[in-house]
Amino acid sequence: MEFAAINTPAAAFIAGLITSLHCAGMCGPLACTLMPVKGDRSDAQLVSSTYHLTRLTSYALLGALAGGLGGAPLRWLHTDFLRWLPWVFVLFFLGMAFRWDRYVPKPLFLAQLTMKISSWICNRSRIQAAATMGFATPLLPCGPLYFLVGLALLSGSALRGVEFMLAFGLGTIPLLWLAQSQFHWVRQKLSPLWLNRMRCTLALITALVIGWRLRGTLGFNGPDVNNLVCF
Repeated sequence: MEFAAINTPAAAFIAGLITSLHCAGMCGPLACTLMPVKGDRSDAQLVSSTYHLTRLTSYALLGALAGGLGGAPLRWLHTDFLRWLPWVFVLFFLGMAFRWDRYVPKPLFLAQLTMKISSWICNRSRIQAAATMGFATPLLPCGPLYFLVGLALLSGSALRGVEFMLAFGLGTIPLLWLAQSQFHWVRQKLSPLWLNRMRCTLALITALVIGWRLRGTLGFNGPDVNNLVCF
């Protein structure tokens, strides 16, 4: 069976787009503190690009690790069980819609490590701070990110894990980049309540669409491979 059909980069990219509505409220303010202020000679575009490139690199490494670790166990699973795996994506988007991520345990030591990193970068250059914070982004206590790393375990290989997490990371960039470049406009036009409602609506619609496309897997005569492709 082609495990790439279970976790496609397209599905991960859409997950990133929807999750970015959550990230704009959580990581957005932190990412904006990296940007040059008035009188600072640093290139804003270079700082922002450095942050996102190092963040994507960190996601790719996580994807490679998760995909490599999860590849062998997947090959041992019975075929009848594999047909239910794509429904994990439905659960993910439902979780985003109903804020189940609030109940995902967030290791305290990661939050403490993030605080130490934030203190360390205070006296560094904008580029150094952006590179450090971008690479350390996975250390932030973030339920949706933890869930996506868990899904990367189902990708089947290290390479597919990289593709999956890179696609997710790319999906989070547009809104975060907008928040960095137009922070005051975003704060005025996109309130946390609006972002939360939009995220919940999009996540619920996506869950319903994927569930509809996966309806053929609910039969009990073996999995329909054609319906394992979410997008």
